[in-house]
Amino acid sequence: MFKIFGRKSENDEDREFLEIEVTEPVDCLGDFTFNFHWQHKGEKLDPAWKIPGNDVTFGEVVEHLKNNGNVRINGDAGHRLASSMGVDLQYFQGTGKDISVGDIYVEGNVDTRMGISMTRGSIYVRREVKEPMGNLVEVKSNQKGYRQFRSITDIVTNGLNGNKVVGCQFTGKKFIIDDGTIKDTVGARLDVDMEIIKKGDVDLSTGILMRQGTVRVNGNAGKNTGALLNGGTIIIDGNTDDFTAIDMIKGTLIINGNAGKFLAANKKTGMIFAKREVPYHLQKRKLFRARTNNS
Repeated sequence: MFKIFGRKSENDEDREFLEIEVTEPVDCLGDFTFNFHWQHKGEKLDPAWKIPGNDVTFGEVVEHLKNNGNVRINGDAGHRLASSMGVDLQYFQGTGKDISVGDIYVEGNVDTRMGISMTRGSIYVRREVKEPMGNLVEVKSNQKGYRQFRSITDIVTNGLNGNKVVGCQFTGKKFIIDDGTIKDTVGARLDVDMEIIKKGDVDLSTGILMRQGTVRVNGNAGKNTGALLNGGTIIIDGNTDDFTAIDMIKGTLIINGNAGKFLAANKKTGMIFAKREVPYHLQKRKLFRARTNNS
């Protein structure tokens, strides 16, 4: 199914390319979390596992990206490509901070949830990307024949660096996204005093692990909105799905619609405001008070 071999690129600042030949999509290539390894403890995916039909491991692909090498996938990529790319995760004895990484090139299509919680690097795609995609926007590509995607968090933190965004406006301290796509993890790990406004609906985990800034969604949001929120403000103009504010640490979450079921599960501190359908068990336990401080 796969072949891999390194070479120097002629078109990307002489970065070393790790090339993978695929005949069918494989999930979680370049996934820095290894599909949330801390939850399944290696039962679903482990860094030491070899990519099927291949001598290289999933972990070696991530390490190559961490060493500022590029990865080329010659074929279609599966789900969760480049999850949390650019994060030196503490679970793997990292610093927990963003790090410089290489880029990923896909010569075919990419399946859903590409770039969830991604904070650095670019993904270049030759063909189509299925939605929902992750914490990404498209920019005018600097590589002929490819679509280029960058992290929303990266852009608001580090600037456009010469890129021109597609379907977005970035001025001053405000980034308005109106590209018509459904996204997961918008504003993931945001830690600067900037405002992200997403026009239209979003899917999973809006503002996950935010520390500063504001994310506003002019529409509805999916499950796990505000998960692990650790500062800043999330505003959802519509409804949220279940498990809103799960494991919330601090910050402010405003929902101008229905907040869904299992609101504030395992929540520590912070404030939650909502207009409709506050679950009775939360009112009884005083974990939630509509439009009042949440203790």
